[in-house]
Amino acid sequence: MKSFSISKTLILVSILAVPGFLFFYLLPHFAKNRYKSLPIYGEKKVASTFHSVKGKKIPDTIYHTVRDFKLINQNSDAVNWKSYENKIVVLNLFYTGSPIKDVAKSVNALVEEYQKNGLIKFISLSVDPTDRDKISSYARLIKAQAGKWDLLTGDTTSVYPFIRKDLMLDVIHSEETNGSKFIYSNQMILLDNQHRIRGYYEATNADAQAKLTDEIKVLVAEDLRNLKDGR
Repeated sequence: MKSFSISKTLILVSILAVPGFLFFYLLPHFAKNRYKSLPIYGEKKVASTFHSVKGKKIPDTIYHTVRDFKLINQNSDAVNWKSYENKIVVLNLFYTGSPIKDVAKSVNALVEEYQKNGLIKFISLSVDPTDRDKISSYARLIKAQAGKWDLLTGDTTSVYPFIRKDLMLDVIHSEETNGSKFIYSNQMILLDNQHRIRGYYEATNADAQAKLTDEIKVLVAEDLRNLKDGR
């Protein structure tokens, strides 16, 4: 009888242990296999260095990164990549005289959603060099708080090449009878903490904005995973 009770106990323990094993061991492995990283945009080059995966040498890849810059924000502070060290950045183009105001609303909604997340920062880069004297009042109008949502300006001789070559966006400045007109890409860019471009999203498209929100979360998860893996 005693032997029978012990057998029943062992069987019961085994039955109870299996779900725990599946949840804590197998499922994380399956989830890891299902994990799909966001794409990295721009030119890629094979490096001369390697990393190891299960004892196998894999050549490293050099990805396009957005180079450093020095611009001025709405508080007249100089800003560069050091200001966003280890941060995920969402960036868009604008100018204060633009008739399209929905972009600022889209950015504001994202800022509100990630207000308490110190890992996420926002940049709105002006394509109009005369905005330097206007962005302080404009920042108050759209409730852009420096440090969380920086409105940046600079000279077109540095800003335009930066937009075209680094951000891989279009920008045109044309003089008309009623003043300057700026034509630029209506895109929001998602940048990881290594300043690599991970996504483009139409700023006034609701579906694109929903996708951006989802992919910010994916990128946060990727960063946490890389941190856990020591990368």
